[in-house]
Amino acid sequence: MTQCSAHTRGSTVFSRKFRFCGSLLYAYITAFVHGIATIMEQEVFKLKQQLVEREREISVLKDTLAQLQTSNISIELQEEVTALAPLKEKVMLSNEDVMRYSRQLVLPEFGVKGQLKLSQASVLVVGCGGLGCPLAQYLAAAGIGRLGLLDYDEVELSNLHRQVLHGEQTRGQPKALSAAQAIRRLNPAVECIPYHLRLSHENALQLIQQYDIVADCSDNVPTRYLVNDACVLAGKPLVSASALRMEGQLTVYNYEGGPCYRCLYPVPPPPETVTNCSDGGVLGVVPGIMGCFQALEVLKIASGQASSCSQQLLTFDAQDVRFRSIRLRPRQAGCAVCGEKPTVTALKDYETFCGTSATDKCRRLCLLSKEQRISVQEYKEILGGGTPHLLLDVRPLVEVDICHLPFSLSIPLASLEDRKTEDVQLLKERIVETKQQLKSESCVPVYAICKTGNDSQKAVQILQQMAGSELEPISAKDVKGGLMAWAQKIDPSFPQY
Repeated sequence: MTQCSAHTRGSTVFSRKFRFCGSLLYAYITAFVHGIATIMEQEVFKLKQQLVEREREISVLKDTLAQLQTSNISIELQEEVTALAPLKEKVMLSNEDVMRYSRQLVLPEFGVKGQLKLSQASVLVVGCGGLGCPLAQYLAAAGIGRLGLLDYDEVELSNLHRQVLHGEQTRGQPKALSAAQAIRRLNPAVECIPYHLRLSHENALQLIQQYDIVADCSDNVPTRYLVNDACVLAGKPLVSASALRMEGQLTVYNYEGGPCYRCLYPVPPPPETVTNCSDGGVLGVVPGIMGCFQALEVLKIASGQASSCSQQLLTFDAQDVRFRSIRLRPRQAGCAVCGEKPTVTALKDYETFCGTSATDKCRRLCLLSKEQRISVQEYKEILGGGTPHLLLDVRPLVEVDICHLPFSLSIPLASLEDRKTEDVQLLKERIVETKQQLKSESCVPVYAICKTGNDSQKAVQILQQMAGSELEPISAKDVKGGLMAWAQKIDPSFPQY
C-alpha cells in the first residue's frame, strides 16, 4: 500500500514535470517560429524596398542613356527653312524631370501642368547675341520643348563680354550652332534647331508659322518690322526686347488684343538717327538682364499664365538701377498690318522699306559724293607726301582714349553740331596754323575721320556749312571706313574695337 502510493505520487510528479517541460518547449518553439516569421517579414520588406530602389535606379539609368544617346547625335545646322514634325505629346513627368525641375514644380503658379505645357511649347529666338543667349539659356533650363535659334553671324571676340552661350573655343563658328551646343550641354532633353540663315520676307512667314512664340532679340530696324509683320500674319505673340548703352526695353506685341510694333512705330526712323551696340556700345549685363525678362514673359505665356507686358513697355535704367512701366496705346484700327483694313497682307523687302541693311554691324551711311571722300590708302599717300593738312577725329572722347592717330585733332561730332565755342575756337586756330604751313592762299585740306566712316561724313557736311563764315576757307573730305579700315588695310597693329 505504501509502495503503491509512493509509486503513484512519483508518477504524478513525473507527469507534472513532463507537462511543464512540454509547455515550456511549446513556448520556445512558438517563440522561435514567431521570431522566424518576423525576421522573414522584415527581410521581405527590405527586399521590396531594395526592389523599388533598383527600379528607380534603372529608370534613372534609362533616362540618362536616352539623354546620352540624344546628346551624341550631332547638331545639324539648318541653312534653309524646312517643315518641322509636331512635338511628341508628354502626358507625365519622368523621375529625372521631377528632380531637374523640382524647384519650379512646387510653385503654385506653375506645378506639373505648367511644366507639361512647357514641354509642348516651341519658341523661335531671333538673334543669338546679348539678348538671345540668356533668353535661350533660361528657356532650356526651364524645360521648353523646342528652341529654334536663328542667327546669321559668327562668334567674334567682341561678342564674349555679353553673349554668354559662346566662348573662346567657338570663335569663328556660326552663333546659332555655338548656342545650340551650349544648350545641349545644359539640357539634352530640349530639342534645339540652329538656323544659320538670313531672315527675309521670303522665308520669315514659313519659319514663324511653325513656332508657338517668337522672341525678337535682333539689333536692327528692318528685322524688327519683318518679325512683327510675320507674327501678325501668322497669329503669333512676339516678345521683344532691346538694350543699348546702359538702358533696356521690353514689351510683348500682338498678344491678347494688344498692339503690334507697327501700331507704335508706323514709319521707320531715318537710318542716320539709329544707333546700335556696335556704334553706341553696351554694358554686357544690361542685355543679360533684359534677356532674362524676355525669358520670364515667354515662360509665363507658354505655361498658360498672363503676360504682364502685353500693353506695357518696361524700361530699365542701369545707371540708377530703376525700372519703369509705361502703358502703351491700344491696337490701332488704322494699323497697316493689324488694323481693321490692313494694307500689309504679305511680307515685303524691309531693307528697302527702312532704308538700311538688316544687320547689327556698324551701318554704312552714304551722305557724301565720291569726290568728297578718300580711302585710307589715299590718305596714307597724303601722309607720305608731306602735304600740310588737318586730320580731324570726330569720335567721342571715350573712344579717342581707346586709340587714336597721334597727329590728329580730336573734336567730337556733338561739339561741331552744337558749335561748342572752345572747340570751334581750337579748330580755327589749327586751320590757321595749317594755312601758314601751306604758304599759299589755297584752301586748307581738312580730313575728317571716325571709327567706321559714318560720323565723319556728318562732320564734313557741318564743316562745309561753316567754311567761309565761321571758319577759314577749307576743303573738307572724310576718310572712308575710318580708323577700323586703317587698322585692317594700313596698320594691323592699330587696335580694333
